[in-house]
Amino acid sequence: MKQRKLEMLLEELENFSNPELELEQYQTPPLLAAEIIHFAYMQGDLDESVQDLGCGTGILAIGAKLLGARTVVGYDTDSKALETAQKNAQKLGVEVEFVLSDIADVKGHVKTTVMNPPFGARVKGRDRPFLSSALRTSEVIYSIHNRGSLAFIQKFIKPAIITHSYVAKFPIKRTFNFHKKELEVIEVEIYRIKVSE
Repeated sequence: MKQRKLEMLLEELENFSNPELELEQYQTPPLLAAEIIHFAYMQGDLDESVQDLGCGTGILAIGAKLLGARTVVGYDTDSKALETAQKNAQKLGVEVEFVLSDIADVKGHVKTTVMNPPFGARVKGRDRPFLSSALRTSEVIYSIHNRGSLAFIQKFIKPAIITHSYVAKFPIKRTFNFHKKELEVIEVEIYRIKVSE
């Protein structure tokens, strides 16, 4: 499936009905989600098991399944978001398991983690438990972070290494009362992390 086709399918998915500020619930934009998932596919990282930590409404998890991941599990602490994720998976006719769980409690082992963790804009360090859990349970990680996070990420993930990184645009629609603009575009960094054996 071409990246543009994937993006068009992901555009059909339902967003958060009532996003929670403390959980930093911002929908991953379909264009960015398609770009990351397609990149993971091109690297051969979607051929086995995939998990999405903090999956929200399921856009990354569903994208991974659409591009052929054998099994996909999405984890989140918000049951309403998971209900929407389940509806989204049914809408596109894919089978993804969605689990209500704290990120720290995720067990098992998968080949690949795809995730858009909280950036820590509200509470500093909110992305750390996501990184820790991904490092513990997977071989390869694709993760979205605030621009300027490279030095921190490199230090935090050791002995794992960043094999690829690039800057992307992340449009945020007016979601919360303090948002002044209808659309704010921020720059983010996408990392592909290889966990050491």
